[in-house]
Amino acid sequence: MLDLTYETPKPKVIAGAKHDWELVIGMEVHAQVSSNAKLFSGASTQFGAEPNSNVAFVDSAMPGMLPVINEYCVEQAVRTGLGLKAEIHLKSAFDRKNYFYPDLPQGYQISQLYEPIVGEGEILVDMGPGVARLVRIERIHLEQDAGKSVHDMDPNMSFVDLNRTGVALMEIVSRPDIRGPEEAAAYVTKMRQILRYLGTCDGNMQNGNLRADVNVSICRPGQYEKYMETQDFSHLGTRCEIKNMNSMRFIQAAIEYEARRQIAIVEAGGSVDQETRLYDPDKNETRSMRSKEEAHDYRYFPDPDLLPLEIEQGWVDDIAKTLPELPDEKKARFVKDFNLSEYDASVLTAEAESAAFFEEVAQGRNGKLAANWVINELFGRLKTEDHDITESPISPAQLGGIIELISSDVISGKIAKDLFEIVYTEGGDPAQIVEERGMKQVTDTGAIEAALDEIIAANPAQVEKAKQNPKLAGWFVGQVMKATGGKANPKAVNQLVAQKLNG
Repeated sequence: MLDLTYETPKPKVIAGAKHDWELVIGMEVHAQVSSNAKLFSGASTQFGAEPNSNVAFVDSAMPGMLPVINEYCVEQAVRTGLGLKAEIHLKSAFDRKNYFYPDLPQGYQISQLYEPIVGEGEILVDMGPGVARLVRIERIHLEQDAGKSVHDMDPNMSFVDLNRTGVALMEIVSRPDIRGPEEAAAYVTKMRQILRYLGTCDGNMQNGNLRADVNVSICRPGQYEKYMETQDFSHLGTRCEIKNMNSMRFIQAAIEYEARRQIAIVEAGGSVDQETRLYDPDKNETRSMRSKEEAHDYRYFPDPDLLPLEIEQGWVDDIAKTLPELPDEKKARFVKDFNLSEYDASVLTAEAESAAFFEEVAQGRNGKLAANWVINELFGRLKTEDHDITESPISPAQLGGIIELISSDVISGKIAKDLFEIVYTEGGDPAQIVEERGMKQVTDTGAIEAALDEIIAANPAQVEKAKQNPKLAGWFVGQVMKATGGKANPKAVNQLVAQKLNG
């Protein structure tokens, strides 16, 4: 169990012309499985390849070609389910979902409707220190992706690229537990974080490897609680689905617009039609795409070319043993072991690589000081230069060396910033640089006192002012630091200044 406790955030309330309304949101996240081969063929999944170059016969629906399940994709789905604390179904089955689209050569998609590979799970969505929403996961099923239609290469024709056809997707379906636009974006962020920790999806939204369908409905205050008591959807409004969202900012904007659109319809005496909609970021509006299909519209039936998928509990247990420490557990451990604030621990565990970097820096050293330097100095500099932690020119050992020099009073915080700049731009061993360039701070109180006496003797008027107003003592501290080239130990300087002025 995690040591961190949290309270549930309040739902988003939107004031209509007549009433207050609350939002109810469910998400369907489509995550491309990290695998070198497709779900039912050995064709490559490489992104950015020449159009139609990563296509096997089965992907292009050539007659007589039979799908063969990729065991690694199944393993990745199980791994994801375990990471979301979900039930793993030892028996699952594939179904055909029938619909026509130019980039769907088979005329159907192989998916899982009746018997998904993963059942109910949960995800804790952080909304700030001490505040989180527990969102229930309904299911995860495996399915193949469709191809891509290209409409902007010719004014009279469209083209089809089948490279993506047959790529394995995990559709992760939540319950309608999300209560606002910010929560929806935070949910996708947290899901992406967990998938990246697990290594089951790279989370690249720009390439379409992670995208979300957002189901939005509205209800009057109190109705959602009735739904939670009864699980009766009649207490909630009619939902509309916004398809293929691949930006956290757009997810929030689309939900906000859609909610207000539905409120206006209901308050005017109309009823919301269940339908699929698209979000237009240029106009900041959703528009109708098609009426919402039901399961019977797709004429689902078991795929006759694929046997039911049966896996063994021992195999699942072996996968469970290989799971990494996941974000929530890692964050709780960082708070406990390194005495960090929950906020700092959240920042450091946002990416697995950042967490590993910090832990190497902090091991055997002052955890709070290490966190401060990693977050404020290193992350700040990397962000300015548009780099991530894997591109850091300063290593954990080098940054740890700087922290050791600060902790042992060899250098001051100010000198440490100069040292950081040198190591960041030129490299080298911090301790050696400090030695060679004479950067050690002055801890000899005799030398500091001599510098302070000179300043006091030269500024009698300032001495009198400081005696009347102790806040002005900082001026003397600054002058001593200036006189010693910033090398005087600030703590020693402050103590001496206080003694001299109060003596």
